[in-house]
Amino acid sequence: MTPCPCGRPLAYAACCGPLHEGSPAPDAESLMRSRYSAYVLGLEDYLLATWHASTRPSALNLAAEPRPKWLGLEVKASTQTGDAATVEFVARCKLGGRAQRMHEISRFVREDGRWYYVDGVVDGGVSARAD
Repeated sequence: MTPCPCGRPLAYAACCGPLHEGSPAPDAESLMRSRYSAYVLGLEDYLLATWHASTRPSALNLAAEPRPKWLGLEVKASTQTGDAATVEFVARCKLGGRAQRMHEISRFVREDGRWYYVDGVVDGGVSARAD
């Protein structure tokens, strides 16, 4: 059993794996967790497919060096109002041998039954939106 990188106590095949294979996320938190797992696994196509078209970059270049070593995810809060949601989380990684921590409040929308990442505010108000 391969544990899921997203931090839930489930096997990858029972957690983020089905979402990476095309199943819709049941809620914004599950999508956010699957996107974290996609960063861990280098699944750029999945990240782009789950990024809302209004803010989606043309590429992410996840293979660029140095690549971060993702160390863990902690979901702080998740709220949903209709077809809009926010998820607050802290993701930890090492980049170039230095430990880093990213605290983000992400916005999501649901369209045609699927959740999409829109953008996020990182720590001190810096937008995580890719233009």
